[in-house]
Amino acid sequence: MRKWIMWATIFVLLAGASVARAERVQGEIPIVPTKGMVTMLDLGAHKCIPCKMMAPIIEKVKKDYKGKASIVFIDVLENREEAVKYGIRAIPTQIFFDKKGKEAYRHIGFMSEKQISNQLKKMGVD
Repeated sequence: MRKWIMWATIFVLLAGASVARAERVQGEIPIVPTKGMVTMLDLGAHKCIPCKMMAPIIEKVKKDYKGKASIVFIDVLENREEAVKYGIRAIPTQIFFDKKGKEAYRHIGFMSEKQISNQLKKMGVD
């Protein structure tokens, strides 16, 4: 039953993309996790309200941690296979990977700059 609910949720999330967008040539998807670096992967969509609220935070964190941690955003409406690949049930979802590429922490929903910074610090990033 839980599996069915998960797939139904993903379907509803992804069904909002227009046919024209689905036919569009997709941009290059970054390789995640970044080799040898702590990586934060934010999976969301440009149309998602909490994701839009997080966009400036992600950009600031990306600048603040440049060279120290890799901060990556993937739009799962434009790249549907990534939602399945990472087992996404709701967006936004943030996945943190350690330097060895192993998933260390996962958060579902809006995440503040302070929460992101705290998680990166827990993972040894200054």
